[in-house]
This record gives sequence, structure tokens and C-alpha cells, in this order.
Amino acid sequence: MNNIVIIGASGFGREVAWLIENSDNWNVIGFVDDNKDLENKSVNDYPVLGTIDFLLNVNEKTNAVVAIGNPQIRKKIVERLQSNTNISFPNIVDKDVIIDKTVMLGFGNIICKGNILTTNIEIGNFNHINLNCTVGHDVQFNDYITVYPGVNISGNVIINDCVEVGTGTKIIQGKKIVKETVIGAGSVVVKDIIENGTYIGIPAKQMK
Repeated sequence: MNNIVIIGASGFGREVAWLIENSDNWNVIGFVDDNKDLENKSVNDYPVLGTIDFLLNVNEKTNAVVAIGNPQIRKKIVERLQSNTNISFPNIVDKDVIIDKTVMLGFGNIICKGNILTTNIEIGNFNHINLNCTVGHDVQFNDYITVYPGVNISGNVIINDCVEVGTGTKIIQGKKIVKETVIGAGSVVVKDIIENGTYIGIPAKQMK
């Protein structure tokens, strides 16, 4: 088994630790987190190794996973760590995920339990697909996208960088979502979203 460090010891970080515990490939050696209150403590029996800067100083090959839900914060953390070429960001995919062989994954992605990804899907880098989502054929994810639990994404949808898709959202086929957009929980996207902002409702409309 390969050792891995989880970046972020809050709720999603603990869920990722649970995901990895059920993996045959990875062994969690601890968390890193910038919360000073966690210094020299343990979270769910895993030690907090230090702040995120702990990883800047590792001088041997180290695997890490960024378990931070907010896309912009996740992106800033990755950019902060890129100067240390010893750090690798593997994909973490729950062993029970149903995923076709034609799905293309970049790196640093987290795909949680209960997801179904069908055919010819392209997933970029540092994306999160949380519990019990479906992703249809020919969907394209760019980078730093967070899909919260219970989302249904139909075929040929394109989602650009740093988008958050709220719990229970549905996106109908062929729609495009512009970067840095937030789609509120339970929304239904029936048109392209071409202006970034926050969208809610059925059908989803921009909050002014």
C-alpha cells in the first residue's frame, strides 16, 4: 500500500479518510491543516502532521490529496504546493464507483462512494464528485470543480473551472456552465450558464 497525506482535516477531509480506509491501495499517514487549534492533535485517530506548509519541506516522494470543498481555496493550495516537485496528487476513487473504461481522468480527483460515470467522460484535475452522483456520456469537467452529493448530470454537459454544483442539482443534456459559477442545492439547469454568479431554483436563475 502507498502512504498518503490528506490536506484538510475538516468534514470532507474526514470523509476522504473514511474513503481511503476502505481502499486496497492507500494508507493515510495523517492530515495537514492550517487550523492552529489542531496543532499536535489527532483527528479520527490520525495525527495532524502540521500546517499545509509541512508539505513544502518534504524531501522525498509524497502522495497528497486535497480534501477542501471550496474550489478557489483548493486551487490556491495546489498553486502554493507546486514548487515542491516531490508531491504527487493521485486520483482517489472509491472502489465501489461504477466507471466505464472510456472515462479519462487527470490527476488529484476525488470520486466518492455511490457514483456512476458512464462513457467517454473527460475529467480534468482536482475535481471532487461527492456521494451518489450520476455523470452521463461525453460530459467534460475542466479543473477544480466541486459536485456535491446527489447530483445528476446528463450527457454532453461541459463544466468549466471552479464551479460548485449544489446537492441534488440536475443539469439537463448539452448545457455549458461558465467558470466560477455556484449552482444552489436542488436547482435544475435547463439553459447554458454564460455569466458567472450564483444560480438557484427550478429552473435555475441567477441571483441578483
